Parts: sequence; structure tokens; C-alpha cells
Amino acid sequence: MSRKDLIDGRLRAAFAPVHLAVTDDSHRHAGHRGARPEGETHFSVEIVSDAFAGKSRLERHRMVNAALADELVPERIHALAIIAKSPVEWTASA
Repeated sequence: MSRKDLIDGRLRAAFAPVHLAVTDDSHRHAGHRGARPEGETHFSVEIVSDAFAGKSRLERHRMVNAALADELVPERIHALAIIAKSPVEWTASA
């Protein structure tokens, strides 16, 4: 299983999102610290879930990081960009 699929599965299980996009951005970081030739080190996540309603941006990021805690180590995921919204916020920004 790819790391992208693992991230997707964990976030779906933890948050039952109405929208989830996981993007492997590793190719954009080739040669940077933490990048590996095989990739799967830098990811972006856009997630929309009721679980984020009423939470601050920091709380949301902490929730996502907690769901992926054992993957967020330098040997696995070097960088994770997160956009986390409630369904109301997501609909309003569309």
C-alpha cells in the first residue's frame, strides 16, 4: 500500500470526511532535505469533515496530525500541508 493510500484510509476512518484529497507533492521537493528519490515524503491534504466544526485552525491541524502520528516521522513523512474545513466553510468557499 502506498503512503498516500495509507494517509487517505486513516483520515477517512478518523473523520468520515465529505471531501478528502491527498496529494503526493514529493516531486516538487526533489533534492530538498527530507526528500527521498522514491518519493512519498511530502504530502498535501484537503479534508472537509463535521469533526472540524467549531475548532480553530490549530486544533484541526492537531487532530489530523494525531490521526497520522506514527507516520509523521522523518523516515516516513517529512512534510504535511493541511487544509481542514467544516462542510459549512467548504460550501461557502466554493
